[in-house]
Amino acid sequence: MAFAQSVKPVASARASKPRSRVAGQRQAARAQPVQPTRVSFLEEASADYANLDINSKVFEKESVEVGGETEYIVRGGRDKFALLPEALKGIKTVGVIGWGSQAPAQAQNFRDSITEVGMDITVKIGLREGSSSWEEAKSVGFTEEEGTLGEMFKIITESDLVILLIADAAQANLYPRILAAMKPGSTLGLSHGFLLGVMKSRGDEFREDVNVVAVCPKGMGPSVRRLYEQGKEVNGAGINASFAVYQDATGSATDVALGWSIALGSPFTFATTMEMEYRSDIYGERGILLGGVHGICESLYRRYTAQGMSKEDAFKNSVESITGPISKTISKSGIKAVYEMLDDAGKAEFMKAYSASYKPCKDIHYECYEEVQSVNEIKAVVMAGNRFDRFPMGNIEGTEMWQVGKGVRAARDEDAIPLNPFTAGVYCAMMMSQIDTLREKGHCFSEVCNESVIEAVDSLNPYMHARGVAFMVDNCSTTARLGSRKWAPRYDYILCQQAYTAVDNEEAVDPEVEATFLGNPVHEALAVCAGMRPPVDISVASDASDSTEGIGAGGARTSYKS
Repeated sequence: MAFAQSVKPVASARASKPRSRVAGQRQAARAQPVQPTRVSFLEEASADYANLDINSKVFEKESVEVGGETEYIVRGGRDKFALLPEALKGIKTVGVIGWGSQAPAQAQNFRDSITEVGMDITVKIGLREGSSSWEEAKSVGFTEEEGTLGEMFKIITESDLVILLIADAAQANLYPRILAAMKPGSTLGLSHGFLLGVMKSRGDEFREDVNVVAVCPKGMGPSVRRLYEQGKEVNGAGINASFAVYQDATGSATDVALGWSIALGSPFTFATTMEMEYRSDIYGERGILLGGVHGICESLYRRYTAQGMSKEDAFKNSVESITGPISKTISKSGIKAVYEMLDDAGKAEFMKAYSASYKPCKDIHYECYEEVQSVNEIKAVVMAGNRFDRFPMGNIEGTEMWQVGKGVRAARDEDAIPLNPFTAGVYCAMMMSQIDTLREKGHCFSEVCNESVIEAVDSLNPYMHARGVAFMVDNCSTTARLGSRKWAPRYDYILCQQAYTAVDNEEAVDPEVEATFLGNPVHEALAVCAGMRPPVDISVASDASDSTEGIGAGGARTSYKS
């Protein structure tokens, strides 16, 4: 059991859910009976993070004080690779299913890590027949001739660890077949808890004779790969990850999950539950990570041009300011440091924007979170996926401002990018209101800091800085891409309708909002997380250069499809 305080016998969990069904039941009935532990949906929803222990037989856990609360983590690093043979004992085949945002990164990182320590494990890619990704997987060394590339259900039947990274809507449609194809005693690995939300809404349970775990990198797939590559000379650099054990059928699920996370290059791995993970993840990408920042940029660009700025200056003072000095300051020194580095006039401008923007942003944050919590947002993603043959996702960078941005990047002088205090106030207000929403909904500081801050400034914003909004949004998962398109206009409109009108009407700064910002315990929590930050900043080629660093097969894409 990974989380002793949050796990109970299957019989008890199922007694409270008499109508639940076991997906993949036909094969499960043929397997040897097992007595796994499983976290019930009720326990997932009400988990006390203080009781989320990490009971590993292989890796050393570490307790850390984060924002005044004790949490447990496992540190990564290439020096931990020597522990992988023990953690992954009994696993001979890892099947990575899919080739979207996460799969190329996770498959290559896993393969490189086990090769480094000489492990007898084969990493295979499973794709549907006729997939357009077949050739790209071959170009990075997964081939039919070597038995490392094949039809997805064939790979699933062969695998001891199935890392399921196909699109969420496809998972929702295919999970009964996927579960039925798995070997008894194997492990199903997820990289966020979307599938659990789908099964919860349908009254289904996982097969009882397989482990069900999640390892969730807090960044888009290309950044998981890029930082792993950059970290090879400094004992590792990568993207932090959360992990959860939903069901432990073999007694080894915790170490399999942690071994997987270490192999991906996670600097540190923290404990969560699968439901709390998908709530924070799906909500976060609709907010400050993707949808929210897109909405901020569009609204500020229009505001600044209406105030008389040139198009180029409006882009610099909105997008460039966020992805440049604001993000870099938050990454190294925290959110409050953005405010503290301003002069008195800048601080006043910052707080004017912050005070006006905080509550309108939080209004949309709460709505979004509760749509995810109720699984309405999950159902919407599944329905959208089923419409893609008729209504594929359109381009999001065709508007004037993003075309202007290409010229701005071509002429960019990094040292001359302005830190606009009004822009900083709006951006920090959205970030802090997202943080406060997650805290009020019961999430631990590690999850909050990673889903609302670290993922934004260390993984996602550098991609928008390099090549624009589509390069950031559309290198993420289909679920994230859909959510960004849906919620960005909501943040855009509420900022224009409420926040900016309040500023223009010279409404006074709310002293409670100001005091709460300055004294928020998240600032201490971020300082702790910053102390565990790898010494490498992500590097990805700009469209203003001829470099292809971090771009291409197995890396970031420059063309996108539904």
